[in-house]
Amino acid sequence: MESFFSSIKTEMVHATWFVTRQQARREIFEYIEVYYNRQRLHSAVGYATPCEARDKLIANMAA
Repeated sequence: MESFFSSIKTEMVHATWFVTRQQARREIFEYIEVYYNRQRLHSAVGYATPCEARDKLIANMAA
């Protein structure tokens, strides 16, 4: 979790000026759902995205 919060702060929060709290929530949600989970490669899961790692795990469990 510490690594996740460090990444989100470094890559998104510190680089963005939010006008409202609602804007911050919306943009952070989009960062997590669109970029972090579906595009950003993670070394802890073999340099795959979390979505790819989840899909592979589910496929392995079904096999």
